[in-house]
Amino acid sequence: MTFKVFIDGAAGTTGLEIADRLAGRTDIAILKIADDRRKDPAARAEALNAADAVILCLPDDAAREAVSLIDNGTTRIIDASTAHRTAADWAYGFAELEPEARAKIAGSTRISNPGCYPTGFLALIRPLVRAGLLPADTPVSVNALSGYSGGGKSMIAMFEDPNDPAATDTAARAYALSLGHKHVPEMQGHAGLAHPPIFAPTVVRTYRGMLVEVPLHLHLLPGAVTGDKIRDTLADAYAGSRIVRVVRDNPSFLTIEQAAGTDRLELYVYADEKNGQARLIAALDNLGKGAGGAAVQNLNIALGLDEAEGLIL
Repeated sequence: MTFKVFIDGAAGTTGLEIADRLAGRTDIAILKIADDRRKDPAARAEALNAADAVILCLPDDAAREAVSLIDNGTTRIIDASTAHRTAADWAYGFAELEPEARAKIAGSTRISNPGCYPTGFLALIRPLVRAGLLPADTPVSVNALSGYSGGGKSMIAMFEDPNDPAATDTAARAYALSLGHKHVPEMQGHAGLAHPPIFAPTVVRTYRGMLVEVPLHLHLLPGAVTGDKIRDTLADAYAGSRIVRVVRDNPSFLTIEQAAGTDRLELYVYADEKNGQARLIAALDNLGKGAGGAAVQNLNIALGLDEAEGLIL
């Protein structure tokens, strides 16, 4: 069977990544709007309603508008924007995060693609909260580095085009300094935390790749929590996954490109039991498991296909 898929926002960074992963597949037919009708709202509505599945690669308001244009109850929507990530009536599209998550994605027509930073944070923290190793009221922080492609075409131009009005030659830029980043409610809500984490992101001069780190004071946690216990808890949570990998032999250093160019999510636990400290680190591609790869995985699950089909592992 061949499923019809429409990528709304196909010319954007995430849309292009998704199209690359779907290219050449015989089980997927990409619906496109003719060039002479690209700006015709009726043509867009027709494509949205004709598709078996729609992937929205749009700003939040445009994503909400696209959802409102779908007037049938069968088209499956995968929204890569932040518009619906904490909505109770949308399935959260992180298949590995909860035991029931995959079934919810498979049974829903409304699927919200996780954010790139939250993907790394939640992969590290949610299993620990669920297992009781990390009490829900524990204050946590998350430090993260991302390639500049995560900011879309405007940020790509900022880093690559010297003639761009916002051009920069900086190596790294810290942002979200007001502490009110839109990813924070997603992180707190899906982790099951009582308090919002302190989120400290930095964009760096590399096109793709991401490191997301959560430091922990082990001596502040109840019980004898060790690095091995954390690692074992994560390994149990993701046992059998082809996409999420818990690494046991830690390298002596990690690079932002650790998982770049793939749809993998790699988890590392570094611990110093003597001083009661740990650094939990997730490595992923902000355009892979952090965006386009996750959307294709959710598409596969929603359509009843092999969830790793088309992914770069």
